[in-house]
Amino acid sequence: MKCNVEESQCIGCGACAAVYGEVFEINEQGISVVKDETKATPDMADICPCGAITVEEAETTEEAAA
Repeated sequence: MKCNVEESQCIGCGACAAVYGEVFEINEQGISVVKDETKATPDMADICPCGAITVEEAETTEEAAA
């Protein structure tokens, strides 16, 4: 999975880090950041009230070469 937090949309409420602390943390600026996207699952995006989190299937080596 490929996981991203759009910093400009994040309000720093901490819901993602509270529920999925193995994947997200809140940085010094109060914004969520991805700390381990290898544990990301598609439903994680639903926890964000602002829609700042996206989770997508990672490209395989074959897809990237096409």
